[in-house]
Formats: sequence, structure tokens, C-alpha cells
Amino acid sequence: MRGFASRRGHPASGPDPFRKGATIMEQRTLGRTRQTVSVVGLGALELGRRWGIGPKHLQTVPTEKDASRLLDGALDAGVTLIDTAAAYHQSERRIGQAIAHRRTEYFLATKCGEHNAEPDTFYDFSYGAIERSIKASLANLKTTRIDLLQIHFGPEPWRVIAEGHTLRAMQDAREQGLVRYLGASCNVDVADALIRSGEFDALQLEYNLLQRDAEDTIKHAADHGLGVVVRFPLAMGWLTPRAAALLPHDPERAAKMTPLLSLVDGDWQALYRLALHFVARLPEVSSVLVGTKNLDHLTQAIRALAEPIPPDWLRAAARGEAPKRR
Repeated sequence: MRGFASRRGHPASGPDPFRKGATIMEQRTLGRTRQTVSVVGLGALELGRRWGIGPKHLQTVPTEKDASRLLDGALDAGVTLIDTAAAYHQSERRIGQAIAHRRTEYFLATKCGEHNAEPDTFYDFSYGAIERSIKASLANLKTTRIDLLQIHFGPEPWRVIAEGHTLRAMQDAREQGLVRYLGASCNVDVADALIRSGEFDALQLEYNLLQRDAEDTIKHAADHGLGVVVRFPLAMGWLTPRAAALLPHDPERAAKMTPLLSLVDGDWQALYRLALHFVARLPEVSSVLVGTKNLDHLTQAIRALAEPIPPDWLRAAARGEAPKRR
């Protein structure tokens, strides 16, 4: 951990720019930051970058009007965590353009290390590249400070950790008051090292019914005071009804999905609800990111998580058994 042993800092001091909006949505604490965030967060990748399951030609970016409608609608619905990244093409710019005037209503998380080269991206974790990325993100987001800046790890995370350039640039930005808290969007294989370093306030991890290996790491991170944000709770869309039409063309995926569908007697809407509740059931999870470009889809997720679900569904899902439907 040579790269993370160089220096430890503290969150920038000053008045708290984040206030919780009026909402009945459950609010959870983001680890030792003591900031409250909505249990449903908005993953803003699709606001500016083509992405998703299914045919490539169906992967579209929303119009400026639809992007604004989603962002305003998310805040109106009680979402108080918005997660984006420099690599999400036009996402940061659209967030700044649409809701910068409502900046006190949301906790803003973005990422650095993977950079925009639309229609592609590239990785550069050098000090100078990170410094420039932070300044560009602030300008795009039309804000003076990022609440949570996360390393957007790529194919060589251990090299990034050992060199330490990215962390030092992030720490310096925090000392300058440009960033409040530091985090990392990473895989399980490096998460323990990041937790032990003591340099991070939050981790973003993939966790869902199809990908469960992060569960112990989530609890370990929380035990050490880190907030945990979960990405891909719906397995990139494979745990949603739209996957039904795609499974016949993907036998390998279908084989993995069959046991889960059997839990809910083949009811895709029930599986969708179960998938969200499965992630949110862990008290160590601070927020569950729902990635979408559609306000109706976000509203559906919020309602699904707000509605009670039979406890035996969750117990059976955790054990891999078939529950009795109600």
C-alpha cells in the first residue's frame, strides 16, 4: 500500500452545502461522512452515454429536454444522491445545465481516472490528468465543490494504487476545498486494500442477485466506517422485465436466470421488486443506484422499493431457495 501511505487528509471545512429535501423516501447515512443520502440514488451514466443491454442500435442518449425532466423529477421524488463520471460523455454537463440551480438539494458524486474522448473513453491516472479532470468536472457540473470524488478504476487497479498519483491529486483537491470526500468505484479484489488504507470515505461496489461476492466486503467496509453505494442492483438490466425478450437468444444467461425466476414463479415484475429489496435489505448499504435515462423507470424503482415485500422472499433469495408466493 505504498501509494496510499503518503498522506492522510480531512474533509474540507466550512458550512455544509448539502441539505435534505422534503421527502418520505428513506434516508441512510453515508458512513463516516455522516451525510444522509436517499436509499435510491440516480446513476447518471445513460444521461450522456449510449449504454445498456440489447441491440446496440437501441441504445440511445436522451434529448436535453428528457434529461432535464429526469433530473428534476428525481429531485422532486426525493432522490438526493446523483452519481456520474467524467467518462459518461455528456452526463456531467447535462446535470450542471439542468439542476445546478438546485445544488443544495442533492449529494453529488462523480469519478476520475477514466476520461471522456467521445464516442470513446481512455484511462489516465497521472497527477496532471486527474487535476485537469477535477477542474473540468467542476465546470461541467456548474458547482464549486464535488461532494464525493471517486477513483474510476480500470484494468490495472493495483498499479494505480501503488503509484499513488491519483490519490494525491484527489487529496490536494480536497485540501483546496474542491472536494469534500474521497471514494472509489472498484471491484472486490482491491476493495480490502482500499478499506485498510484508511484513505477513503466510501466505496462503490457491484452487488445484485446474480453477483453476490461483494456482500462480505460491503459489511467489512461499513465496519470500518465507509459508506457503501451499490451499482448495478438490477444486473445492468437483466433483472428487469425487458430482459425477458433477450433470454431466448442468450442460453448461458438464461441458465443463470432460471433459478431466480423460479423463486417468483416466472413473474418478472416480482423478480424486479425482489432484486431491489435484496440489495437494500443490507443496513450497511447507504444507497442503491438505479441507472436509467427514463423518469418513469426511476419512479417505478422508487415505488418498488417503497412497497413491502414478503420477508420469506428475501430469506429464500439469500439462501437460494424457492419461497411460497403470496
